Amino acid sequence: TEGEDLTSLQDWGLFLGGRRLGFSILQQEFGSKRVTDYKISIAGGNRGAALGLAYGWSKSKYASLARDKILTTGLLVRPSPYFSLGVIGNLSLDRNAREGVIDLGIRPFGNPHLTLFADAALQDGMKISAAKWSYGAAFRILPGVHLIGRYFENESFTGGLSINFGRGGMAGQSHFDRSQDFAHNSYLIRSGVMMPSIFPTLFDKDKKYVPISLKGRVDYHKYRLFDMQSLPFARLLDDIETSGRDPRVAALALNLSGMKIRPEHAWEIREVLKSVQRYGKKVLIFIDNAGMTTYHLASVADLIVMDPEGNLALPGLALSRTFLKGTLEKLGLAFDEWRFFEYKSAAEVLSRESMSPADKEQRQDYLDDWYEMIRSEVCQSRELSPDEFDRIVDDQIYLLADMALEQGLIDAIGRWSAKDEIIADLFGRRLTDMARKDLLGNSVASDAWGEPSKIALVYGLGECAMDTGIRARWLEKVFLRLRERDDVRAVVFRVDSPGGDGMASDLVAEAIKKCRERKPVIVSQGQVAGSGGYWISMYGDQIVAAPNTLTGSIGVIGGWIYDAGFSEKIGMTSDLVKRGAHADLWYGVSLPYIGTIPSRNLNPDERGKMERLIKLYYENFVRKVAQGRNMSPEEVKKIAEGHFYSGEAGKEIGLVDEIGGLLTALELAQQQAGLDKDDEIEILEIPQYKGLIDLGIPSSPIRAEIESDPVITFIKMVNKQRGKPLYMLLPGSYPVYSE
Repeated sequence: TEGEDLTSLQDWGLFLGGRRLGFSILQQEFGSKRVTDYKISIAGGNRGAALGLAYGWSKSKYASLARDKILTTGLLVRPSPYFSLGVIGNLSLDRNAREGVIDLGIRPFGNPHLTLFADAALQDGMKISAAKWSYGAAFRILPGVHLIGRYFENESFTGGLSINFGRGGMAGQSHFDRSQDFAHNSYLIRSGVMMPSIFPTLFDKDKKYVPISLKGRVDYHKYRLFDMQSLPFARLLDDIETSGRDPRVAALALNLSGMKIRPEHAWEIREVLKSVQRYGKKVLIFIDNAGMTTYHLASVADLIVMDPEGNLALPGLALSRTFLKGTLEKLGLAFDEWRFFEYKSAAEVLSRESMSPADKEQRQDYLDDWYEMIRSEVCQSRELSPDEFDRIVDDQIYLLADMALEQGLIDAIGRWSAKDEIIADLFGRRLTDMARKDLLGNSVASDAWGEPSKIALVYGLGECAMDTGIRARWLEKVFLRLRERDDVRAVVFRVDSPGGDGMASDLVAEAIKKCRERKPVIVSQGQVAGSGGYWISMYGDQIVAAPNTLTGSIGVIGGWIYDAGFSEKIGMTSDLVKRGAHADLWYGVSLPYIGTIPSRNLNPDERGKMERLIKLYYENFVRKVAQGRNMSPEEVKKIAEGHFYSGEAGKEIGLVDEIGGLLTALELAQQQAGLDKDDEIEILEIPQYKGLIDLGIPSSPIRAEIESDPVITFIKMVNKQRGKPLYMLLPGSYPVYSE
């Protein structure tokens, strides 16, 4: 608007922005004449540096208002929270005319509370002394409320007020030209991205709840496309914690129906839900058919709601093994177990018909720690005595909804579809549901300058192998690259591995050691980090594990599967020529999937050589653990011999430094990197996805069952390694997905 008319709308603009794209229309009137300017732009970069390109043109039926077609390039550099530099070049496409603009910004306190700025424009043929310039300041009175003032070289000045309400905002500005006694006003209405503002926290405080459905499989990653079944674990933890920090959120509602989860993951989610409660929020959890793991997670809730037709199965905990000695004998296969360390028991499934005393002992110890952790936490949350819990487990076992309510194990009977009414009853008023993506921590655009400090979250998942599982060759490259990245301040290495190939384990461990020379590396152990999984953990600055993590198992095993009548039973024969006394050792008939079955066992001399080799590998393993954990080899040997432990027991004997989960490890990494607790941190997940799309569709359900069977997988690995030492735990030693 111009002059005293505050309501005229002769001049107006529409400005649209999307990810890396922009478009604008600006209309101006000069008396009865009108001109419209258009501009389309593209850009890329980050908060530290960005580059843009724009093309502008005009339309007017008046020749006197004709304007050039303009090509604009822009560079914005913000190397720190304190300094901003912008450079703009305008080039006419209709004539030989150019303009350059420089833009400087300073934030003395490194935050948006006070921003000082200045700019200057210089055109072709213009002396520097004739450049157009201005300077000014912006004050943030409150989050989302700014006062802005600006002074120009021609003694004119502007003053304005900007108010953001969150996804919308408005602003007004007055421009005064002293030399011409002239003033005009500009007004802005904005809608779109969530901007920092105090108003949502004032107007919507405690008026929202966040519903989270855990139907599917809680896993570390999902496929980038068409994966509706995987629930990324780190994202879930972060969203729950972010809910606790959002002042608008009064409650968090979780639906555990159809959830598949590792017990250790359930413990971590339970811990972060406790932090939400410490913020003063209520936690509601809905269950239908729940077992020990699901109920352990649910017990943390302020209100547990169970489906009227649901059931609660609390039979206790068990770890079982399937033994195949008799099966191998019936097939005509034999297995020679090379076991020289008391607790290293993975190969028992092929050599025995039941657990050895040592294996039964370590499994019982682990199971007792796990059970007592669940009992302690459930009793604390549900105000039960340990005796009451044991009675329910030993006598009740299976409870319907009415029975669970009577026993005090749940608080209400209802369904997820009625959550709005249940929450309204709890609070005495209705709350509005809010998606996780709309939480302030997930949706507010940052107004900070410069790139935030980065912490890399690297995953080592599955068996320790060179090109599958943890993919040791790839992981080595990841750690060596992170070592050289100045923008990455620390690394968290999430390990969930039962071990496997010692060479693959050592390749990763040595890369971690090199990375530690430049920055802290914190290891976060998931459900299992045993044997080779502990090998890749041992050089971390600190090792963090959950109480029910399975850790340790410092030991080596080996074994030899050979033909003891199998080929004769199925009518297969093999033959070979050789040179070398032992060249025939690895040869025999070949089978689909399993591979070649050696035709004979090792002779005493060959077996003696393998025993010496395995013991040398063990001494090497012990020596490296001692180096990584600042212990003597003798101290390590006292707790080694292949013995695995719970995370809680591992902390007592020095294999673990802290009891906690992934978020604990990230906090420790931030501290050791010298960053303040309130500093903004960007987490770089490596890898971020399983892949583009799941193409692993088996040709038949039977084949899928065979390929996923852990014992058959173990047989294949033992046979494929052909007598090489193995640093691994067999699945079945540790908990897997449960309900």
